[in-house]
Amino acid sequence: MDNTHYISTDVLSLETLQQIISHHSALALSEEAKVNIQKCREYLDRKMESHTDPIYGINTGFGSLYNIKIDKEQLSKLQENLVMSHACGTGDEVPQDIVKIMLLLKIQSLIYGNSGVQLATVERLIDFYNNDVLPVVYTQGSLGASGDLAPLAHLSLPLLGMGEVHYQGKKQPAADILGKFGWQPITLQSKEGLALLNGTQFMSAYGVYVLIKAAKYSYLADLIGTISLEGFDGRKEPFNELIHFIRPHKGQIVTSKRILEFLEGSEIISQPKKHVQDPYSFRCMPQVHGASKDAIDYVKKVFKTEVNSVTDNPNVFVEADEIISGGNFHGQPLAIALDFLCIAMAELGSISERRTYQLISGLRGLPAFLVDNPGLNSGFMIPQYTAASIASQNKQLSMPASTDSIVSSNGQEDHVSMGANAAVKALQVVNNLERILAIELMNASQAIEYRKPHKSSDFIEMFLKSYRSEVPLLKEDRILHYDIDKTIRFLQAMQIDEDLMG
Repeated sequence: MDNTHYISTDVLSLETLQQIISHHSALALSEEAKVNIQKCREYLDRKMESHTDPIYGINTGFGSLYNIKIDKEQLSKLQENLVMSHACGTGDEVPQDIVKIMLLLKIQSLIYGNSGVQLATVERLIDFYNNDVLPVVYTQGSLGASGDLAPLAHLSLPLLGMGEVHYQGKKQPAADILGKFGWQPITLQSKEGLALLNGTQFMSAYGVYVLIKAAKYSYLADLIGTISLEGFDGRKEPFNELIHFIRPHKGQIVTSKRILEFLEGSEIISQPKKHVQDPYSFRCMPQVHGASKDAIDYVKKVFKTEVNSVTDNPNVFVEADEIISGGNFHGQPLAIALDFLCIAMAELGSISERRTYQLISGLRGLPAFLVDNPGLNSGFMIPQYTAASIASQNKQLSMPASTDSIVSSNGQEDHVSMGANAAVKALQVVNNLERILAIELMNASQAIEYRKPHKSSDFIEMFLKSYRSEVPLLKEDRILHYDIDKTIRFLQAMQIDEDLMG
């Protein structure tokens, strides 16, 4: 079976992106994409032969140097200088999985016939993607407004035989890898450097990666929260559909329905209860988890639009015979959406930590800190500290980046989105959520043991049996760092059907 995705102007959904990534599909250009690229490039070449007036970024300087006209003989050097001068990122390296998504999204953005790049340039980006030649890109340096200039410059350097790449587990000079494959460096033509550097693919790649992970952990928050409910001997009435149909937020309805499905056949939930109500962290899971689901859905819509867009500048319109300078590189839609996503994920972590706190509090017939002989054993006392610390950090990271702006380029670029910072912290927030939920699972799986001989649902019992094969029951104190680490790896390894995460 051919495992190739053909890049075209067909709408690229986040679900398709996830399949391309998870199935390790190769990329190839459709015939439509090739025609679009070549038609635009040929138009631009003809235009530059006959056109003497300045056109921003094609025969002028960049940013506040827009009014300096460049001689025709130096247009290729202009584009090469642009890539080199803008490759000034610093900080941590962008994870390689995200760099690969950056390549995919940059390729997609260049095939619409509005960017003026050479076919050879796009085909070389595809070579990098298909052979896992992944440029070294840094997390710091983009304002998220003139495009992700510094990160995309580092992504583009290897096209010129410059910079560094990761290949077969090693960081190596790009020139060496080009030589290994017999690839000649690309000679950039007019506008190409700007087409490569202007764009939102750094922010977009982070957003796609985080959204895929957020959807998974939204589902797992429901599942782990349900196990906590069982461990806490909670009630199921708050999940009755009658409550949610009179306040019909989609995420709320989905969450309550899912929790009831997880509980189907449970002896624990069906036994008589002495208490009339549960704390909000249990009772309000549909409302809180549901709000995060609705936020994730909104962010998905923003990113679906973005990954199917042209975000460089200026844009070439062959049929209209126009080259127009605008602002499609501005990341404000993404910046706001990424900040929203941070808030949504932080709230899933915040309510998770509260459930953990309730489970260790010696309530509902559970021993203090979920261990026999409390006092001699501290049990699960301190993992809650860890979860609280991480939940607090997520709240700090949820301060919006998108409301900030610092003037750059001598005032020419006087409002920026800071969406790149929003993107980087969104990844940190979702990774933190993963750790908080891992700690809740440790506590919930321990608490439910005290409900025996009553059993939970077949689904939950099967899930816990799988978990217990990795992380044994805590009978006396041991080093819990290893349990947290094993639980995180257990959650990371879980494959969840895409339909279930919707």
